[in-house]
Amino acid sequence: MTLLCTICARGGSKGVVGKNSRDLLGKPLLAWTIEQARQTGLFEAIAFSSDSDLLLETALKAGADIAVKRPDAMATDTAPKLPAIRHCLEQAMARTGTTPDIFVDLDVTSPLRLPSDITGVVELLQQSGARNVITGAPAHRSPYFNLVEARADGTVGLSKVADPPIMRRQDAPRCFDMNASIYAWRVAAFLENPAVFYPDTRLFEMPEERSADIDSNLDFMLVELLLRKRLESTEIKP
Repeated sequence: MTLLCTICARGGSKGVVGKNSRDLLGKPLLAWTIEQARQTGLFEAIAFSSDSDLLLETALKAGADIAVKRPDAMATDTAPKLPAIRHCLEQAMARTGTTPDIFVDLDVTSPLRLPSDITGVVELLQQSGARNVITGAPAHRSPYFNLVEARADGTVGLSKVADPPIMRRQDAPRCFDMNASIYAWRVAAFLENPAVFYPDTRLFEMPEERSADIDSNLDFMLVELLLRKRLESTEIKP
């Protein structure tokens, strides 16, 4: 079975300026994700998409196989990510001359994942027969029990009301926070209808300590701390 990996990262970032190439324990942030993809041994090619020539050059030096220049229209602050992922996938398919059965998209801002998380997602996709698999960690709040949303009139209420009402958190269905770390799709399904959620979407559970997503300087410091502790505990030098 043929697999491709896509990694998409814009040059601009308002939350953490220059975060995708920012140094994280001796290497650019984006390099951690490329190396994790490489370590799985799953992919025929790893394609990196960006509007930034600097990021593309950095990605190739870090081990990416294909650099895909993203159109400016797909690189604005308001541009959705799915079109950029599709563009990267199609470019990778054209350059490798292959149509993979499955492709995996990895987010640069989630460097705490392990290669085994990536292989676990692919195994779940293969075994379940689903169109795609996403990743998430157990949610801190349940929409059935203690997560509320604001109404237009200023009042609040539970985000999701069960019938009959759920009185104990333990009785509520399990809920997860999407961690934006790993997405895997069957290529045919994605090209026909690019989406994150299908009727048969599955979730691969990851622990909280591997689910941090960098969106602020505080997030970056937290990831750096957790990654340093991991490296120290396994005696791996950055």
